[in-house]
Amino acid sequence: MLDRKNLLTDEQMMQFITKGYLVLQNDLPTQLHQDTMDQIYHVLHEEGNPGNNILPRVPSIMEFFDTPVVKGALTSVLGPDYYMHPHRHCHYNQPGNQLPGGGQWHKDGYWSSMRNHRPWWAMIFYYTQDITEDMGPTAIMPGTQYYEKFIGDRGETLLPTGKAGTMVLVHFDLWHKASLNVSDLDRYMLKFQFVRLRAPEYPSWNHQSQEMVVPAGTPSVHLNLWKDVWDWLRGERTLCQDNSPVDDAKLSELKQGLLSDKESVRAQAADELGLLGETGDSLVPALGLLLNDIETTALNAAYALGHMGTKGVEELLEHLTKGTTQVAERAAYGLQGTSTHAIPGLLQVLEHADEKRRALAAFVLGMIGSAENDAVPALIVRLQDESDWVRRNAIEALGMIGNVGGEAVPALSRALVDSLCDETDDQTKSNDMYENMQSYITNKLGYTAALSLLRIGKEGDALQVVRSLEKALNSKDRYVRAYASEALTHLRTAEAVDALIRYYRTSRWCPDTSKASTF
Repeated sequence: MLDRKNLLTDEQMMQFITKGYLVLQNDLPTQLHQDTMDQIYHVLHEEGNPGNNILPRVPSIMEFFDTPVVKGALTSVLGPDYYMHPHRHCHYNQPGNQLPGGGQWHKDGYWSSMRNHRPWWAMIFYYTQDITEDMGPTAIMPGTQYYEKFIGDRGETLLPTGKAGTMVLVHFDLWHKASLNVSDLDRYMLKFQFVRLRAPEYPSWNHQSQEMVVPAGTPSVHLNLWKDVWDWLRGERTLCQDNSPVDDAKLSELKQGLLSDKESVRAQAADELGLLGETGDSLVPALGLLLNDIETTALNAAYALGHMGTKGVEELLEHLTKGTTQVAERAAYGLQGTSTHAIPGLLQVLEHADEKRRALAAFVLGMIGSAENDAVPALIVRLQDESDWVRRNAIEALGMIGNVGGEAVPALSRALVDSLCDETDDQTKSNDMYENMQSYITNKLGYTAALSLLRIGKEGDALQVVRSLEKALNSKDRYVRAYASEALTHLRTAEAVDALIRYYRTSRWCPDTSKASTF
């Protein structure tokens, strides 16, 4: 069991929520880092980059992620049963390379059907050597994890450095890039990804104070968004503050703020309104118009509306249903903070003629989660939707809500098996934009079904789940196979263990075998 001293503090959690990163330090023997880096050097130069196989090829890497520091940080952010994702990569930055890693600011390709503001995913950038700015560490842009669009010069560039064992824990969607290596040393960085398996029921860090204290130097202010994440991580929902009367002069001032020519003034006014809750609901229509504003302002408007009671919910549902695709997506993020109040309206949107609206409704229902969520039957119906994107969102939502009524796990097992029957070796690109997104996942429905069974498979009939997962071990998609094997490991029944033994007999990796030593 982890010692509480290894868990993150409130201050560290708030930095992660607001700035999207933490720099941590592993206190491990210098020789372990050096020996591991020597092995990585040999593999990269003699065999080529092994990609996802870097861990079984260099098993000592696992020692870096089994320390109390790493386990404590990941437990704090992702919960005690977090899972190391099967995608990982060794990033190699050579001196003189003018475009390391492509040279562009980017977010990593995501694994869910939509990006999550709440921390369902995280990454660690790990350095096995002393790292200085001139060696080209991965640059990060603090506070940009919630932005779909790159903010350019408005953002701050940070180059984390430190001795061997330095790691940067980042929100999965933080903007980052490789920086130029102007030293005479090769730079290595191990990027590993991690996923949360269930929504928080209590704070999983060293939590002391309910009050959200924003750290100094935070680049932009998104108080309602941050409070949504803070409360969600504490296993609570953000309550509407409807017991503080506001005079007309203040409301008039905020209304003028919403109409200001200055983006920063509009953003601040939107944030303040959300903190007032239902007492400011007379300005809900004006706030709704800001969903079409610049992204930093629109996010404040979306989350503010989510904290403004019935009128806020109705406004968000209106934009989810009738707004542009961009506005509808922003409304969806705002709706996840409305708790169960939005469920009746979301169930109606599940029947919408536009697949994008149906998919967004399914996404929000999953984010709301909760055993009180009576959306499971409607989501199961959506597993037969004509749109793959809707079906995938419904599959993921079921895994987040749980096996309410005993219906979700059997439905997910069937969805997994059905997806395997539809797999093909044909790599021809489809005309469907959704199909061409996330090309690294070849069976998107099966991938998501296997992840959902990893999350809630233990809540259903074990034998039925094992049978579907065993079939998935033969999927053409590497990530379906990875999730299926991990889900079987979680089940630990005799049948699950037997299936794993048969699978591992043929898939076992030997790190000592290479082209230079074949036997």
